[in-house]
Amino acid sequence: MSTLENKKIALITGANRGIGLETARQLAQQGVKVLLGARSADKGAAAAETLKAEGLDVEFLRIDVDDAATHASAAKHIEETFGKLDILVNNAGISGDEQENGAIVQASKTSPAVLRRVFDTNFFNTVAVTQALLPLVQKSDAGRIVFLSSILGSLTLHNDPNSPIYNFKVPAYDISKTALNGYVVHLAHELKDTPIKVNAAHPGSVVTDMNANGDIPVEEGAKTSVLLALLPDDGYSGKFIYLGDELPW
Repeated sequence: MSTLENKKIALITGANRGIGLETARQLAQQGVKVLLGARSADKGAAAAETLKAEGLDVEFLRIDVDDAATHASAAKHIEETFGKLDILVNNAGISGDEQENGAIVQASKTSPAVLRRVFDTNFFNTVAVTQALLPLVQKSDAGRIVFLSSILGSLTLHNDPNSPIYNFKVPAYDISKTALNGYVVHLAHELKDTPIKVNAAHPGSVVTDMNANGDIPVEEGAKTSVLLALLPDDGYSGKFIYLGDELPW
């Protein structure tokens, strides 16, 4: 077993592109050993090689949020190789909402099948990843768990006519992030008497494959996840954060 003394070990899911890849880059630039998680071996390995070529300590680890067998195999590899996990960034997620005549299908017509598909990835299987890896995070002296959420999961802002998201409703995606935020609150409370910090991150409206109309680059979008992954011992837990500012649930 490699001890990698004084070096934090991080796993990021869905890290072969977009916000996940940039989060991996920025954490590695801070001296963290990064396990770049991806479901595609080819894409994940290629992404890891890109960061290695930048002189960063990154390696590919196959983990598919929607495949429980890979959760177990990833946990086994981390346990045998590092003996702990300091940082888990649950970055992987999908949009998945239906469109009709170029517009998002609204809540009254969003099919249960679409809701189930989006919830499976964004909520149920993300929870499953967390539960599989939590025993390893508990072996860290200062574990950090970050859930990539979205301001679109905020019930408070969705119900405020003056908020910027009031007229922007993407039912399956939004509600899956609301559920994920609820899990953050409950897990943070469960772990409140431990060194582990659990928080939700809003990355901003980032230009990615999933959001071609975003306003900010991935370099900016990754900053909140990195901030939460590296919180000090006296940092907060159970919060919904964007660039250090707290958002309403």
